[in-house]
Amino acid sequence: MSVEKFKALHEQDKPFVLGNVWDAHTAKAAEELGFQGLGSSSHAIANILGYEDGQNISVDEILFVVERIVKAVNIPVSVDFEAGYSSDPEEVAAHVKQLVEVGVVGINLEDGVVKDGKRGMEDPQVLARKIKAIKAVTNIFINARADTYTTKHPDALEESIKRAQIYTEAGADGIFLPAIEKEEDIKKVIQEIKLPLNVFATPNISDYKTLTTLGVKRISHGAKLYEKIFKTTKELLGDIQKEQAFGKLYQ
Repeated sequence: MSVEKFKALHEQDKPFVLGNVWDAHTAKAAEELGFQGLGSSSHAIANILGYEDGQNISVDEILFVVERIVKAVNIPVSVDFEAGYSSDPEEVAAHVKQLVEVGVVGINLEDGVVKDGKRGMEDPQVLARKIKAIKAVTNIFINARADTYTTKHPDALEESIKRAQIYTEAGADGIFLPAIEKEEDIKKVIQEIKLPLNVFATPNISDYKTLTTLGVKRISHGAKLYEKIFKTTKELLGDIQKEQAFGKLYQ
């Protein structure tokens, strides 16, 4: 699947909903249900391999899982690549080139960093340098993620626009602002930036029709599906252990 076809999904009249998956099985299910494109959830993949979220997994492990996802479907696959698993732009670019070699057409690359379990933000030039280094070796779709809203920045709107403009100039293809929810904020960002905006599905965000009217181009849900499934799994396991019975598995 080509980068051009994936990019075209961001140019439709209505936003496309990315199916966030974590293995070949979930990828196949999403394709069968009609999703136009998939995004791997770094959080979910880390968890299923026994890691906490936040760049604790190795790039080789990511490549193994992602390659299985790509080979399982015939629709474009983007990878949540966190902050690139390195502070060195050239090393990040080398990692991304490996993703391209297994058939990945897009990545999310963020300016947030997790330290001691708490998410913060780096100087925007750090991500800008990574974007430039990646674009020097491959034309993969880069969805630049600004963690202005997830970290509750005091001037989240203005800081988001500032960072989006920096990432645009560096060569990004899309902007991702998880946790942006207010319609007036979304509208302002879209007015000020040139790239397609990706928002995250939250309980408080506007409905699909409204997001379409505002001009949003992509909607994702990250690890939320995985978390819901895991919660149900844990509840069922608890019932089995407590009741020493298996009937709820067949309800």
